[in-house]
Amino acid sequence: MAGESERRAAAPQWFADLLGSRHWIRRTEPFPHVYARDVFAPEFYQRLADEFERARTDHPDRFGKVAEGYGATGIRLTELRDGPLAVFQSREWHDMIAGVAGVEATGDVEASLHCHPVDSPRGWPHNDLAPAWFSGAAPGPGEVRVPDSTVDTKTGPRTAGVEARETVRAVTLLFYLANSPWEPGNGGETALFARGERGARAAKAVPPLNNSMVMFECTPRSWHAFAGANTAERNCVVMWLHRPKADVVRRWGGDRIVQW
Repeated sequence: MAGESERRAAAPQWFADLLGSRHWIRRTEPFPHVYARDVFAPEFYQRLADEFERARTDHPDRFGKVAEGYGATGIRLTELRDGPLAVFQSREWHDMIAGVAGVEATGDVEASLHCHPVDSPRGWPHNDLAPAWFSGAAPGPGEVRVPDSTVDTKTGPRTAGVEARETVRAVTLLFYLANSPWEPGNGGETALFARGERGARAAKAVPPLNNSMVMFECTPRSWHAFAGANTAERNCVVMWLHRPKADVVRRWGGDRIVQW
């Protein structure tokens, strides 16, 4: 896609060496999103998949329920030791994704591993335009801020006197890894919708192919959901970049922010 080679050229060599295909596809329906295959070089993708499996083996008790009524279990990347998966919390990855999305992001990153067991229930259309709290001052150039124990990302400071900022999710990204070979009919896709009503028919379904990803700007119409009916586990990294709340209020109005 246009501009991607320029962004890669500006990235540090160590980061550029991790990346795979330069052919990322920008789609407009049912809402603007980017789809990519072979995101990382094969050797680095395998390290990511191996790290995912180690996390499940070493920390099965930490994979907790992601949300009420949602079939997946998950663990935040902040709970894992530094390793290959830390790339998703790097400033280099943040800046590349923000640039592709065309978003002025804050440097605040939330990322988790998600695992949907076999035959998980279908999710409901949601747009991810939701608040997210982070501690401390806004990150400076070259820095990232990730969730910590002093602040609940959904509600704010856990105790009085803690400095925190309210942001809003700006970009959603799902990167699929450590999955069984997928064929049509196996389920577990990420469904994209033109409308947000429960029971709406998906306009497009993104398959959980290993080393692929889908990403999109969070807007009032970025409706998506887990498609369910998966015949094998569906594993992915889910991450969000963020923007100042004032930007969302100015662009769409504060009433369009979906409260928890």
